[in-house]
Amino acid sequence: MVTPQKTSRVSGAYLQLKDEIRHNRMPPGFQAPEPEIALRLGMSRTPVREALIRLESEGLVELIPRRGARVLPISPSDMKEIYEVLTALEPSAAANLAGRKPSIAELEPLAKATQDMEDALSQNDHDTWAEADDRFHNDLLQLHGNRRLKDIVSALHDQVYRARIVTLRLRALPVQSTLDHRTILTHLSEGEAEEARVSFRMHRERAAEELLEILENYKLNQL
Repeated sequence: MVTPQKTSRVSGAYLQLKDEIRHNRMPPGFQAPEPEIALRLGMSRTPVREALIRLESEGLVELIPRRGARVLPISPSDMKEIYEVLTALEPSAAANLAGRKPSIAELEPLAKATQDMEDALSQNDHDTWAEADDRFHNDLLQLHGNRRLKDIVSALHDQVYRARIVTLRLRALPVQSTLDHRTILTHLSEGEAEEARVSFRMHRERAAEELLEILENYKLNQL
């Protein structure tokens, strides 16, 4: 029988491990046996094992018999596929949301994330910018309201986020990306569905092109 306490421990191990991977404290190629990972988290092996199984299903780690777990590399081919999926799904979600013409109060989380991106950009704060950018995309999906869509896209966001953390300082400041978010927010507030769709698609296509170029040039898939 699965107890609430066990569920809580597994959830805690999963969230902590995912945070370590997303922020590259456990970088691509990191490998350790399960007891070492459990010690790192200050947890017992059972919830860590179950958390690793879940992370493997999301494409973040690989479980290796008798050798523990390895954080998977950031592969340009994987990123290309992920951005193709995001480009297919997120613009439609933005258009559907704009078609409902959400209220100012509903859009407040997106407005806050956009302002935080602009503030971080002015202070050359890459880490805060990346966190706010991630929050914008997740909050949009939350507001859209399709739980299954949110679960699918959020798992892909984790892959994109760790790639962004690795590459963020290898490219120019994300000025255009920040402007894109402000434009998308305006379309949402004005109820401009098709404009929101087009802006979001262009945003994702440009982001994919920039990221893939960096990954290819610096061969980060070998990390």
